[in-house]
Amino acid sequence: MKTNLDALLAALYVFIDDHVAPCRRIGRLPKLTDAELLCLAVAQVLLGFSSARHWIRFAHARLGHLFRYLPQQSAYNKRLNAAGPLICRVIEALARQVPTWNDDLRLIDSTPLPCAASRETVKRSGLAGHCGYGYCRSHSRFFWGYRLYLVTTAEGMPVTWCLANPKIGEREVMVALLERDHHLVRQGQVILADKGFAGEEFETFVSERLGAHLVRPDRKDEPVRHGKIARVRQWIEAVIDTLKGQLSLERPGTVRSGPGP
Repeated sequence: MKTNLDALLAALYVFIDDHVAPCRRIGRLPKLTDAELLCLAVAQVLLGFSSARHWIRFAHARLGHLFRYLPQQSAYNKRLNAAGPLICRVIEALARQVPTWNDDLRLIDSTPLPCAASRETVKRSGLAGHCGYGYCRSHSRFFWGYRLYLVTTAEGMPVTWCLANPKIGEREVMVALLERDHHLVRQGQVILADKGFAGEEFETFVSERLGAHLVRPDRKDEPVRHGKIARVRQWIEAVIDTLKGQLSLERPGTVRSGPGP
């Protein structure tokens, strides 16, 4: 196991250093380079560590021989929070290595991401001003937090994503996301969605701006085009549930909304 983990991290570091990490700048180099930081961040997710504290403890115990320097938790979190654009580039670069990246099907959907369960927590939350109240149709309940928007391949590989206040309309957020990352959608691809993305403006945007084809379940007040496509909808829901499980997004304490140590 140790040999396999060493080989995985070595290959991951070389890939990130070659394809993602920026060129080295003039001046004093940081103790932990951007490539090493990104390697640690990806490895944390791959190995299933949802807690940065537990991950740093594991890294110091098991991975010290692979890195010239390993930071403590506070320094790791600070560097990681500032590396958002680089993390997005890593996700895209790794996703492009998966064969289904070149498939002609993309799935789009949104899902609630609750960040607080009580009014007191909402009041003292550090996410105030970013989160909001929204309604979850699948569970018939209100929640306070974000909505997570995803564009994935058919097998669930994330292509692009974003978090948004749930008060903002789903179509509005998805248009902004696809407009920003329009280069990730190829001419002629099929985009599979649910009824929440129904609307003439959104369909026109997908067809004319992206050159793709939108497929979604028919509404009761519309002519029959695609039918209910219930099996495919279950497919999308399974992808969302799998991703939320892998990233521990619904595990208590994963998203900390109040002050803490």
